[in-house]
Amino acid sequence: MSSLFGGWRTKERISIVLPARNEAPGLERLLPELRRLYPGAEIVVVDDGSTDDTAAVCRANEVRVVSHPYSMGNGAAIKTGARVAKGDLIVFLDADGQHDPADIGRLLERLDEGYEMAVGARVVGTHASTGRRVANALYNRLASFMTGYRIEDLTSGFRAVRARHFRKFLYLLPNGFSYPTTSTMAFFRSGLPVAYVSVRSHRREGESKIRWFHDGVRFLVIILKIGALFSPMRLFLPVSAGLFGIGLLYYGYTFLTQGRFTNMGAVLVLASLFTFLMGLVSEQVSSLHYKAADTDQRRTVREAAE
Repeated sequence: MSSLFGGWRTKERISIVLPARNEAPGLERLLPELRRLYPGAEIVVVDDGSTDDTAAVCRANEVRVVSHPYSMGNGAAIKTGARVAKGDLIVFLDADGQHDPADIGRLLERLDEGYEMAVGARVVGTHASTGRRVANALYNRLASFMTGYRIEDLTSGFRAVRARHFRKFLYLLPNGFSYPTTSTMAFFRSGLPVAYVSVRSHRREGESKIRWFHDGVRFLVIILKIGALFSPMRLFLPVSAGLFGIGLLYYGYTFLTQGRFTNMGAVLVLASLFTFLMGLVSEQVSSLHYKAADTDQRRTVREAAE
């Protein structure tokens, strides 16, 4: 039996997962809207150790609520929601009112076109301060370099995914706020197509849980870690080439000024060699790491063809 979601008809079961920590005001407005627009969807709120009326608001709106005994992090709430969701397709969105529920149908349409993940890419100027937009642009450019694909919004938590693919990467996801970063790059690495849909983001209700300096540094470190796992040579090769170039320049300088090859020049050249070898080893580890996911993807393609 097919269901209608925002003008898009589907026979697949839909789950809408909202991670929430002290988001009672936002949920009071958001949950009735979700129930009105998507009456056939399963709505799951993961209460991440809230101390306000988050759980009570969920029960009053007759939606499923799963509670953590204490705050485990946004990523942990996402993982819990993905595990308990019953839908074939899962939509993740924040519970603070930033995302427009009417855009869910547009994300689902992209999955129907053959994409395995559809991300709501926030339109510039609709969701953040100048500093935050600059930081997000930096993350997007760095991640695009690491993956070799154009990434329009790396940190958006508004996305729709096929549940069977998303669950394969749960062990990779951190418990903090960087689950969008990790899941996006994991999908690209496994050859799963990702689409972007332009959405407008509203001012959130309540206070942001993100600490910008602390979490910003963590985002950057996670991008580098995932980049090393995703495409190690894109990270190690430039570093190796840089060290080798500096070593040659230093050798040329010492040869012209002192007429000899110094120990520092040798150290730089050897460091470039070891860095390159580390990249080769990491490339093999990365290939083995994603072998199971790649095998599963090929099996899915064969079954679809049959």
